[in-house]
Amino acid sequence: MKYLTRTIWILSLVSLFNDVSSEMLYPIMPLFLQSIGFTSVLIGLLEGTAEATAGLSKGYFGRLSDAAGRRLPFVQLGYFLSVVAKSMPAVFTFTAWIFASRTTDKIGKGIRTAARDAVLSDDTTPENKGKVFGFHRGMDTLGAAIGPTLALIFLWLRPGQYRLMFMLAFVPGMIGVVLTFLIKEKKLPHQPKPSFKLSQIFDYLPTAPTDYKKVVAALLFFALFNSSDLFLLMKIKAAGLSDQAVIGCYILYNLVFALTSFPIGIMADKLGLKRTMIFGLIIFAIVYAGFGLNSSLVGFILFFVLYGLYAASTDGISKALISNMVTKSETASAIGTYTGLSSVAMLLASTLAGLLWKFVSPSSVFLVSAAGTAAVAFYLSWLNLQPKAGQS
Repeated sequence: MKYLTRTIWILSLVSLFNDVSSEMLYPIMPLFLQSIGFTSVLIGLLEGTAEATAGLSKGYFGRLSDAAGRRLPFVQLGYFLSVVAKSMPAVFTFTAWIFASRTTDKIGKGIRTAARDAVLSDDTTPENKGKVFGFHRGMDTLGAAIGPTLALIFLWLRPGQYRLMFMLAFVPGMIGVVLTFLIKEKKLPHQPKPSFKLSQIFDYLPTAPTDYKKVVAALLFFALFNSSDLFLLMKIKAAGLSDQAVIGCYILYNLVFALTSFPIGIMADKLGLKRTMIFGLIIFAIVYAGFGLNSSLVGFILFFVLYGLYAASTDGISKALISNMVTKSETASAIGTYTGLSSVAMLLASTLAGLLWKFVSPSSVFLVSAAGTAAVAFYLSWLNLQPKAGQS
């Protein structure tokens, strides 16, 4: 276990506390939004806009981190900004304010994500990246299981008091921010400072390695079918199940995700990152097809267990796979560009999902996604990828 360094442990704990904060709010978000008058179309637009905002900032700040040869300031600022933004709905609930809260939270995520993932990548070796990213995602998602559990207890004691919960979520988030100051940063070679131009956000892509482009193309196509998880929670609610059932299923998903991320990371290092990614995409297609056809609590429980396996097989694994396609000096740019473009694709996905939900049927959202994801898994299966020199 020597590959789990002090830095990796601290970053994993930071993510754990941040997700306790975020996931106290996430499962109640559709309930809260619907309680203040948001429609499915507006919810889809909100989530898509927030993800696209995160994407644009991930691409730019990933490039800026590589150019500055610094990681930690981006990690610290990003986490702090998100913590402050999460509490904003406790003050006002009008539409523009809610959009500002979600987008500011995602800007914080955009500032920190590529730099944080680059720290994880830089602190390990190619043969251990599946383990390291899997461990980090496991700790992160353990927080994502604790958060909804706290929300469930809170709503049992204080039914419907969503605003107070937004305020309470500030505490674990700030604990995570404080922990970032325990990290000792490794200095990277300083490069020329980029100019602050929006056009440079994705300027890494034209010069990126060919294998990187192939992988990113596949994952971006998948992102077009991967709408916000809020639609999964809305589907349970639409089936007539209680708020407690909605949150309970989400807790189960996060527990499975947390408990299997590290073992699946170990498996990925042995069997291959690409094979593990394909496995996860197949599971996703099965889950979404099931959501499109199912209406029972037992079925939703089963599919959320499988959904946890999908997330553990793809979330950290996709970044580990991408980081192996580039050199260390380009890691933040590569991950930032991918996650940035992915977030823009998810804007389209969530907006389309909201429209399908309203004008066709809730089931159509999931069946279309299942078919598209199956096609991506097939494409990835015949790609021949070679790790980039300079990652050891």
